[in-house]
Amino acid sequence: MSQLPRLISILTLLRSKRLLTATELANKYNVSIRTIYRDIRKLEEAGIPVTTIEGRGYSLMEGYQVSPVQFTEKEANALITAQHLVSQTKDASFAKDFREALIKIKSVFRTSVQEKIERLESNIRVFDFDYEDFSSNALSDIQLAITNLNFVEINYQKADDPNISFRKIEPYAFYSMNNKWILIAWCHLRNEFRAFRIDRIKHFKILHQKFEDRQFNLQAYFQTCPYKE
Repeated sequence: MSQLPRLISILTLLRSKRLLTATELANKYNVSIRTIYRDIRKLEEAGIPVTTIEGRGYSLMEGYQVSPVQFTEKEANALITAQHLVSQTKDASFAKDFREALIKIKSVFRTSVQEKIERLESNIRVFDFDYEDFSSNALSDIQLAITNLNFVEINYQKADDPNISFRKIEPYAFYSMNNKWILIAWCHLRNEFRAFRIDRIKHFKILHQKFEDRQFNLQAYFQTCPYKE
């Protein structure tokens, strides 16, 4: 890849990620770290406000805006396909937020690309043969609690248990299995990390109170902890 396409690509990455290291960029583009240093200087000379955070990496100055990114036809097709997959989720809040985000993304597509994706959109079907009756409407709010370190209070009902228990939790991560969203959180009732099916949360309240980050690592959790709720 020549320098100009690489500079454009680096700028796109900086817009999409809070922090990037020179090593990450060098590995991605298969160039030396010194080349990345030169690329960053070129961006700065072009008036791009790249901020260097000593010992951590590069980021863009808060609030900086550039012209809308132009999507390729293949990238646009990938987003349309993802829309159909997301539509199968059993969490209404997540599906709604994705639809609204995609409307904004579609607004920057070229007219020629928009015409093609409309054709593709009408010719995709995703079939779900999991007939278990479950749904939820909490994922979007819980995602905000994860990113902002807010305590959450929930009323939770385990499988095959008529009783509902009250929990105060610290939400950290979530994953999907068999179309079911699973929340990993520190449970103050059990005093350990627990997994909660989001569709089994009968009521929830996001608290303004913030918890101290326990530096949870999802990969390490999968290696050591079974599903517990």
